[in-house]
Amino acid sequence: MRCAADWDVILHPSPNFGPRRDGARPDMIVLHYTAMATAEAALERLCDAYAEVSAHYLICEQGRVWQLVQETERAWHAGAGQWGDVTDVNSRSIGIELANSGTHPFSEPQMLALEGLMAGLLSRWRIPPERVIAHSDMAPARKFDPGARFDWRRLAFLGLSVWPGEQAGARPDQFSAQAERFGYRKSEGVTDQDILNAFRLRFRPGVSGPLTAKDCAMMADLAARFAVDRGCPSA
Repeated sequence: MRCAADWDVILHPSPNFGPRRDGARPDMIVLHYTAMATAEAALERLCDAYAEVSAHYLICEQGRVWQLVQETERAWHAGAGQWGDVTDVNSRSIGIELANSGTHPFSEPQMLALEGLMAGLLSRWRIPPERVIAHSDMAPARKFDPGARFDWRRLAFLGLSVWPGEQAGARPDQFSAQAERFGYRKSEGVTDQDILNAFRLRFRPGVSGPLTAKDCAMMADLAARFAVDRGCPSA
């Protein structure tokens, strides 16, 4: 089997970018799915000046990687949302789009290409694994990508993201505060239920219903080991 390093990055510049604001540098990675019929359709939209959306990278199901915006520039992928105290996520992140409808598993070539790309990004920009997030993490009331079919545990096993254990003694009345410590923010239009849904989408896909002891134990572990303000610059 080929490794991710075997994939070449294809330069396909998008006009949809600008300078990172206030001298910001990327210290986060945000993962998305395209929710479009084909990677080529997504590529066209991400390069359409009238659409006013873009990402730094797009990866198709066969593992082909396009670079649309230079890493030093601000791509327009995150929109309104927040992670920790960061409200201008575009200025602080690198956006990666994965060609997927959100309803089927991500292919092995695509995951290998993503892993190779991410390993380079984390090393090059010194991004810690806990700063790799889902679009749904930073915009839990309006976004669902990369969705329940994305394998976050696999990334965590490779040191490219994080996965929770379960901390004993966690209480339901602490869940909201611990979610905030991990990075989720309750802003205008974002409720506790939205945050619980986003947490489950990433860490407990398929689970629904009221808050459980397992939810609390997992969030407590994330908050204890990966507090959002630990080892990252201020907003």
